[in-house]
Amino acid sequence: MASNTKITKNLTLVSLVLMIFTSVYGFNNIPRSFYKMGYAAIPWYIFSAITFFVPFALMVAEFGSAFKDEKGGIYSWMEKSIGSKFAFIGTFMWYFSYITWMVNVASGMWVPVSNAIFGEDTTQNWTLFNLRGPQVLGVLGITWILAVTYTSTKGLDKIKKVTNLGGSAVLLLNVFLWVGAIAVLIGNQGQLAQPISGIHSFTQTPNSIYAGDIIASLAFVVYALFAYGGLEAVGGLVDQTENPEKTFPKGILLSAAIISVGYSLGILLIGVFTNWATVMGIENVNLGNASYIVMANLGYSLGTAFGASHAAATALGFGVARFVGLSMFLALSGAFFTLMFAPLKQLIEGTPKGLWPGKIGETKNGMPINAMWIQAAIVCVMIALIAFGGSTMAAFFNILVSMTNVAMTIPYVFIALAFPYFKKKVEINKPFIIFKTQGSANFWSLVVVLTVGLANFFSIMQPALEGDVQTTIWSVAGPVIFSVIAWLMYSKYEKLHHLGKQKQKQIS
Repeated sequence: MASNTKITKNLTLVSLVLMIFTSVYGFNNIPRSFYKMGYAAIPWYIFSAITFFVPFALMVAEFGSAFKDEKGGIYSWMEKSIGSKFAFIGTFMWYFSYITWMVNVASGMWVPVSNAIFGEDTTQNWTLFNLRGPQVLGVLGITWILAVTYTSTKGLDKIKKVTNLGGSAVLLLNVFLWVGAIAVLIGNQGQLAQPISGIHSFTQTPNSIYAGDIIASLAFVVYALFAYGGLEAVGGLVDQTENPEKTFPKGILLSAAIISVGYSLGILLIGVFTNWATVMGIENVNLGNASYIVMANLGYSLGTAFGASHAAATALGFGVARFVGLSMFLALSGAFFTLMFAPLKQLIEGTPKGLWPGKIGETKNGMPINAMWIQAAIVCVMIALIAFGGSTMAAFFNILVSMTNVAMTIPYVFIALAFPYFKKKVEINKPFIIFKTQGSANFWSLVVVLTVGLANFFSIMQPALEGDVQTTIWSVAGPVIFSVIAWLMYSKYEKLHHLGKQKQKQIS
């Protein structure tokens, strides 16, 4: 019993904030947003924070403190508020989106490693035995998944060390961005590389793809929602937090404030040293390398602002790119170690045991070890199929991503819909309350549901309007397919559970 207490009570406020920060805050989102929209991304981030992230964070804090002794995270919240089938469909859809995330990131995280070593992305030229490019990345991705799974099965202590390191790396990266941008501003005597010409600069993007296209701009809200996504993944850590009814909501609120301000301020600071037309609007700049180009430009701008030669400023730019690569790798590692177990832990520990045959649902060291190895096997097979399957499998993965894009945000609708029902249930002890009245709970739940719903609608419609009907079809098909699979799984469980009860009655 004593050892169990040690396992479940070792997350302090600082550790929890760093774990949330690592899971939610993606530094890549800042330069990518600047690449997509320039300063015009800031109002959408503020809008998304007000209408989604902050109220949703407050709901998560209320849910988490009320169900502090539950191990099932978001499943437990929805199940106790509405019902088990509703909860399972929402949780299953949410969980599967993280599988796709792992498949995608496990191969892609070697790009920051390349930047850390060489100062640029050389992964397409990597060789290992007779393997080249994507195949090498696939092998490295599989090795990474196995290593992270093995380490994670040893318990939260091992994970906490990595997430603390990852969270610290992201903080350092942001501090460098902030301090570096201010230094460039001083060195250039207050001149901005991307000028601000009134409110116009924050309402119209310099990117011709989005300029004048209101549907594309509204679809960008989904990108902001993705940037704020992941908060609910730590919902299953309430039972592992010290003094959870106080520490958990504090950690949620503190993280929400830091993340909301951090995104908008970061985008603004990039404009201090980055001119969109000359740095982002040129050939070969894309979402994959935007972060490294922006930060290398920060290094170069620091040099030129203080009188360094072109060669010295260029060398400084490469040095910064290496620093970014190392920091991004550590940040992704921290996110991996949290997301490798947290979503699965919620799915396994919260749902009825009868859903999981054999020893799949067993836990050790506070972790669903058997399920984690099955998860690792599924992810590794998918990585191998994509790496070695040629263009057909690459197209399959693009379809899989399209299916998951919308499915990843739909569970936020499930959680928000469950919140008013949670508030109505007076039998549930609520030690932490932000929404004082039923009316305020209903209003903010509706705001979150409408924000996510409308953003997804525009995101789904945009590809079709541009002629890419296939992406639109699969974006709709994803949630439908995942919902049907979850519904069939739960219906089978209900049928077996009902038969089991009938047999017990006959025996008695």
